Amino acid sequence: MATEPAGTSRRNSLSKEMVLRTAVALADEDGTGVPSTRKLAKQLGVEAMSLYHHFRNKDMILDGMVDLVFSEIELPAGDTTGTDWQAAMRQRAVSMHDALIRHPWAVSLMDSRTNPGHATLRHHNAVIGCLRSAGFSIAGAAHAFSVLDSYIYGFTLQELSLPFQPPAGLEDVAGSILRQLPRDEFPHLAEMIAGHALKPGYVYTEEFGIGLDLILDGLRHRRESWQ
Repeated sequence: MATEPAGTSRRNSLSKEMVLRTAVALADEDGTGVPSTRKLAKQLGVEAMSLYHHFRNKDMILDGMVDLVFSEIELPAGDTTGTDWQAAMRQRAVSMHDALIRHPWAVSLMDSRTNPGHATLRHHNAVIGCLRSAGFSIAGAAHAFSVLDSYIYGFTLQELSLPFQPPAGLEDVAGSILRQLPRDEFPHLAEMIAGHALKPGYVYTEEFGIGLDLILDGLRHRRESWQ
């Protein structure tokens, strides 16, 4: 009776989703983006060439990884009216921020793909649809989409770059800076640290929601002026 070559059955059991979810898990662990083909294949227990039965090259794996992250983001409803669109866009922003914190390697890649997957396209279409149903012109929807994503990506990058893990660690870092700070030379910075950052109950990550509300309020005021 003929037998399959070693590794054939495992290779045949591979699926695109299995490969992508393993790649995402490795990227989350390393924080460096798409893993090498050899490392990914080793994790899956197959030869590297087996991956090319599903993906022609590493770019296709990266496209799929980014698409998986987009699939985790809550979609805004497309039939919002009144102030509902603000709540929908706020929830979408929070969900996107949370996904990017879970997958820090994805922050700089989310809008870089030239072959976006279905989840990516569905996400963008839903955001535009929400804004259009809320009364934004197509140009206004583009402006709103741009400023919201710029804020989400920018804040996330800043949060990921902090020299401490919020909320723990802020007091030690800010306190150390304050102790060494010439207050007569930098009075406003000293006031910010002592009177705000080190105030009991302050949580840096709450700044995300505050800034987001400011942007949404601004978009509400400008919505009808964009034609």
